[in-house]
Amino acid sequence: MMQAVFQVDPRDDVAAALRDIAPGETLFGVQALEAIPRGHKVALKGIEAGQPVLKFGFPIGHATRGILAGEHVHTHNVATSLEGSGVYTYRPLFDPAAPRAPVTFQGYRRADGRVGTRNEIWILPTVGCVGRTATRIAALANAQIEGRIDGVHAFAHPFGCSQLGDDLNGTRSILASLAAHPNAGGVLIVGLGCESNQLDRLLAEIDPAVRSKIRTLTAQLAGDEVEEGLALVEAMIAEVALAERTTVPLSELVLGVKCGGSDGFSGLTANPLVGRMSDAVTSAGGTAILTEIPEIFGAEQMLMARAVDEGVFAGIVDLVNGFKTYFTDHGEPVSENPSPGNIAGGITTLEEKSLGAVQKAGRAIVTDVRRYGERVGTAGLTLLEAPGNDAVSSTALAAAGATAILFTTGRGTPLGFPVPTIKIASNSDLAARKPGWIDFNAGQVLDEGMDEAAAALLDKIIAVASGDETAAERNGEREIAIWKRGVTL
Repeated sequence: MMQAVFQVDPRDDVAAALRDIAPGETLFGVQALEAIPRGHKVALKGIEAGQPVLKFGFPIGHATRGILAGEHVHTHNVATSLEGSGVYTYRPLFDPAAPRAPVTFQGYRRADGRVGTRNEIWILPTVGCVGRTATRIAALANAQIEGRIDGVHAFAHPFGCSQLGDDLNGTRSILASLAAHPNAGGVLIVGLGCESNQLDRLLAEIDPAVRSKIRTLTAQLAGDEVEEGLALVEAMIAEVALAERTTVPLSELVLGVKCGGSDGFSGLTANPLVGRMSDAVTSAGGTAILTEIPEIFGAEQMLMARAVDEGVFAGIVDLVNGFKTYFTDHGEPVSENPSPGNIAGGITTLEEKSLGAVQKAGRAIVTDVRRYGERVGTAGLTLLEAPGNDAVSSTALAAAGATAILFTTGRGTPLGFPVPTIKIASNSDLAARKPGWIDFNAGQVLDEGMDEAAAALLDKIIAVASGDETAAERNGEREIAIWKRGVTL
């Protein structure tokens, strides 16, 4: 019979219900005083008003009134303790994962030395005005590839004009970084001609090491922009098709980690499981990327303690406090999270959500901090600036260089992004209900244990990195979203 509750850390004041708990049931020697919904928390001991409530071994908020052992613990008796920008001290605490046996996958080695998990052609519009043009070119080209490459994909977006300053720079940086991605053996950049995001300025920001794979088209100067664009892509297909998969070590994988539509199980099963994958990749000499900065508020000190040096520590402080200022400058509290769906699933405060979310980083040492639109530059764990929004942050992960994304979810989403996105269900019910969305069931952690589930997930990642399609790829779910922060003219 399935166990009734799960205590993450022996120091915790609460345990998570793995099924609906009826009043009167005995749990860890404590009698449930009321019904506890699946995914929600039950108090394992009495907690006084004002005292911190521990889960994951850290405070997830404070009790707003006295809580009795056996009571349901949620928004009615716990509140966030988060405030604005914080003052932090560097106290390094390294607990690196043990090295694993050598693992390899079949990837595409590019001229600049990086390795892709796909051999595709990407079409990037400079501006929303030619987004549909890019999509039409891709559709026509896909009908002609005959299995010679992995696909032609257009990534339309609504930006690139009527933007100013840093807002325009952010759009340009994301597109420039996507153009340099190793999963794209060839890139066609389609411009309009009169947009703010001028084609020459965008090209100047693209890494010179990858310029040879890029072709451009200005629609206002073309006789038939679709016909001319298709001819450019057809010529690239012949060249891109020459690339072959070769055996490469796991250290060549760049793994983006992301959660969306979280529930009370995400921090118990899927996110710690993904943390094992972050550890596997980084201990092999590869790179993992963690983002969603607002969703580490309340858990940032766990990452700061793993900063490789004081410079990286200072970078984390600046990134976290800068994002908090971004909230407060707009008159918003830093704790404006979790979402209604998160709360319904049992997540009470942002601290709880954040402590569950940072489990995706495992025990990896933080070796770098990157700003929005920048590409990763070092092995280890990189902390990347981006908001929590699923599409925006996943696009940022891809632009930073992630060649695969692990996306955990407790409630499900069909979204897919430029790189293979492996959807990991936090619970078996979601995996059973949505097999068209979900690639891996982390609910098995509760039945088979973390070690067996981790071995199975690593096998899945290797298969996808070597060419197996994800559910999102089979469904044609490929899109980007760009972070809009400034004035629109």
